[in-house]
Amino acid sequence: MGGAPVNGRSTADSMAIAIVSEHANPLATPGGADGGEPHVRVARLAVALAGRGHRVTVHTRRDAPGLPDVVPLCEGVEVHHVPAGPACPLTEDELLPHMAEFGRHLTRVWRIRQPDIVHTHFWMSGLASLRAAGQLGIPLVHTFHALGTVARRYEAAGGGARPADLVVRETEVGLACDRVIAVCRDEVGELALMGIPAHKISVVPRGVDTDRFTPLGLAAQRGPARYRLLQVGPLAAHKGIAVSIDALTRLPDTELVVVGGPAAGRLGDDPEVRRLLDLARDSGVADRVRFTGGVPPAAVPPLIRSADVVVCPADYEPFGSVPLEAMACGRPVVASAVGGHLDTVADPGTGRLVPPHSPAALAHAVGGLLSSPGTRRDCGLSGRRRALTRFAWPRVAAMTEQAYEAVLVPGEVAPAALLV
Repeated sequence: MGGAPVNGRSTADSMAIAIVSEHANPLATPGGADGGEPHVRVARLAVALAGRGHRVTVHTRRDAPGLPDVVPLCEGVEVHHVPAGPACPLTEDELLPHMAEFGRHLTRVWRIRQPDIVHTHFWMSGLASLRAAGQLGIPLVHTFHALGTVARRYEAAGGGARPADLVVRETEVGLACDRVIAVCRDEVGELALMGIPAHKISVVPRGVDTDRFTPLGLAAQRGPARYRLLQVGPLAAHKGIAVSIDALTRLPDTELVVVGGPAAGRLGDDPEVRRLLDLARDSGVADRVRFTGGVPPAAVPPLIRSADVVVCPADYEPFGSVPLEAMACGRPVVASAVGGHLDTVADPGTGRLVPPHSPAALAHAVGGLLSSPGTRRDCGLSGRRRALTRFAWPRVAAMTEQAYEAVLVPGEVAPAALLV
């Protein structure tokens, strides 16, 4: 394929790319604290691919009445609303019966205007697209984003309803597609356990918006404590908020701000919040723990900038966008050494990696950073550089393009691993 060299490779010719994201509509208004929400990731990738000269169509299910069939997202990107099931939000279990209808619609559309390649996101999109792509001879690349095998291992007590045969269906998608794009190297091992051969896997990380998450800008107001720790994300047990609260008992004159979950006015109704507040009271740190609830996306960068250290002590993390957002804002990260954290956080350059489930290890790593302003500054500078050079969306789009080329052009080499 011709074009100017990019990162030592030739740029692909302009492609017609069909992105299928059955539930993550890139037009949706971001509503959570984590910029890594599925619809945000799909939108950012589509826009970045269009920025490289490709024509991108995102197919997503119509989940509200009155939505037009086609909506332009930006120059080079259109969003097609697929009529499959009722025009209202549906749960994962409710979505599955409509995937055959979704796939039939794709077949009709692609017969008229066939894309060069299909990139499906999340397992149901893959399932819905396999037959259409197979019938029309269109190469299909798939990104799981998170695997049912991993989620079930760590969320046994509260992972939510998942189809009983989820792993079987995920394996079907992984084996039938032309290439799997894993979001971190740890996922490659999980895919191998499912029987997906390594030679058909590329590793392409999620990206971070380095124009929105920056070291310079407004910072949220601080509390009376000398130091501030910040944790961002869903209020789920496996995210390790209890570990952070326990670690706080070893960190005097330090507050913990937890961002995410329901709106502030409904925090008292959330059973996980009540459990964590009880833990904070029993641990004697209730006066140093604050839950903000869910906040608008615009509020997240100022909150990150207000922190001395961002903590991410999850039991597991398929990828994790929060460390990237913190690094892009020039803040050091202390994260559990699991999943995607192993690729994103460079220890000791941008922060520290610690064993999961260990409040003592978390407190030790955080304490070392809090006691050394120079180290925190150096980690912040290194984190910003790392975010810009490895995880900015244009870079992620270039790596995704290489994965497409590996399918479309014999002999092309796709990104097999993310260099640390």
